[in-house]
Amino acid sequence: MPDYGWPILVVLFVWWFSTGIVLFAVRSPRETYRRSLWLATGLLALGIWGIAWSAAEATVTGAYVAFMSALLIWAWPEMTFLMGYITGPRRRPSPAGVGFGRRFVFATQALLWHELAIVAGGLAILALTWGADNQIGALTYLVLWLMRLSAKLNIFLGVPNLAEQFLPRHLRHLKSYFKKARMNVFFPFAVTAATIALVAVVKTAGAADASPFVLVGYTLVATILALAILEHWFLVLPLPDAALWTWALKAAERRAPDAGGEPHHFVPTPSLIPATSTQRRQ
Repeated sequence: MPDYGWPILVVLFVWWFSTGIVLFAVRSPRETYRRSLWLATGLLALGIWGIAWSAAEATVTGAYVAFMSALLIWAWPEMTFLMGYITGPRRRPSPAGVGFGRRFVFATQALLWHELAIVAGGLAILALTWGADNQIGALTYLVLWLMRLSAKLNIFLGVPNLAEQFLPRHLRHLKSYFKKARMNVFFPFAVTAATIALVAVVKTAGAADASPFVLVGYTLVATILALAILEHWFLVLPLPDAALWTWALKAAERRAPDAGGEPHHFVPTPSLIPATSTQRRQ
């Protein structure tokens, strides 16, 4: 298998499996949330250690450790958000009939603490890797953050596939901030910019003089960016992506069916590793 094949397979598996684990945890009974949060916090600590250790390791191993560590750090604000612990100061629906400006302010308030938690994670990585040889962790986190932010803006401005029924019951007030539309003016610019960035990252990974570290590290980043772009297309195209995580949803249903009475077809984006995971719906 070519040298770039293994990094691609690793990202695909981690995206699929870790997203399923998050779905399983979020759809499980609320009395299990505290245990899941402690586990996520332990993984956060492990991720911080991994970023610090790998910062000076411009090697293939260092690239993998930095990438995985960035995902572990990213997982913590995702879990705390989806479980309803860290969301924002506004926890009620948007009033009916408000204008664009007020709806934007209200939507920002509904997610503010979550956004600040994401920024805090990014600043921690930046501090640990400033001037270091290995920037794969920082690049990975940056891709996740920018693509997640783009997904949120697209959902706010309007896309066909809002999938608001996929929100956990305790977050369903957020669907009042969504807008259903055939398309918005921001979407093509966002996808085009992300695709241009993807081409640049792929060229760096595939350069003739690329070291094994650069080849593996930038292939990891390129793959997670490609998945985030794919998740953007899920917002406008009727693709059956829910089937990928049926195993996690059914396992959670067996533990405790959702009291909200809505179908369990909650589909994330590579946010967690997953904009881009679940956030495309938020």
